[in-house]
Amino acid sequence: MQGRDWLAGAAGGFAGTLPMTGAMLLLHRFLPEGERLALPPRPLTMRILGGAGLPWRDLPEPARLALVLASHYGYGAAAGALFPAFRRLAGGRAVPAGATYGMLVWALSYLGWVPAARLLPPATRWPPGLVALMLGVHGVWGGTTGAVAESLSSPRPPRP
Repeated sequence: MQGRDWLAGAAGGFAGTLPMTGAMLLLHRFLPEGERLALPPRPLTMRILGGAGLPWRDLPEPARLALVLASHYGYGAAAGALFPAFRRLAGGRAVPAGATYGMLVWALSYLGWVPAARLLPPATRWPPGLVALMLGVHGVWGGTTGAVAESLSSPRPPRP
C-alpha cells in the first residue's frame, strides 16, 4: 500500500467525522430521557485527559468542547488511515466496505480497548437507544470514509 492510500484514508476518516458528529448530536435529542447519557466522545476525552494528569476541569466549556472535537476528529482520521488496508482485505465497493469498517471500529473501540482501559463501561452496558445511535453514526462515518478515501486514492488521468 502506498503513502497516498494512508493519507486518503486519513482524510476520509476526518471528513467522515463531520456527518457522523452532526448525526450523533441530532439523533441524541430523540433518545428517551433515561437513555440520553453523555455521548461517548466527551467522557472518553475527559477521562483520557484526567488520566494524563491534565486539569481539564479548570478549563472553560468552549476549551473542553474544542478538546473533545479535536480528539474525535483525530481518532476519526487515525482510524480512517487504516481503512485502505481493511478494504484491500475485505474487498467490495467503497461505501459498503466503509460502513462495515465503521461497525468494526465501533466494536473494537466500545467493546474492546475503551473498556479494557477502564475509560468507559462496555457498550453491552449502555442503554439500547445509545447503542443503536452509535452503531448508526459509525456506519455513516465508515461510508463517508470509504467514499472520500476512494475518491482521493483513485488514479488521476495525466494532465495534457
